[in-house]
Amino acid sequence: MSPKMHVQTVEKEQIKFLTFPKEDVLNKRKDQIDRIIELRRAMSLGNLERQKVKIIFVDSSGFKKVETTIWGITDKEVILKQATIIPLERIICIS
Repeated sequence: MSPKMHVQTVEKEQIKFLTFPKEDVLNKRKDQIDRIIELRRAMSLGNLERQKVKIIFVDSSGFKKVETTIWGITDKEVILKQATIIPLERIICIS
């Protein structure tokens, strides 16, 4: 991701109003595996230590960032508080 790229900050309550294309934003299999590892680590931090993480993802209009707690992960989605869902294949990175 380019340092000059604009990333819009959104509240987790806004995510349910966004639209997500189906294709994965990460092309390399290694990057996809690393994403899962990072998501699992972030979920543990959230569940055990109540720590929030930053998730950068892409919807149909561009790059977005949300700071939240990850409550769960399935093979297709990341579950946030209040049953808010981000499709797994749309997440670029977690920090």
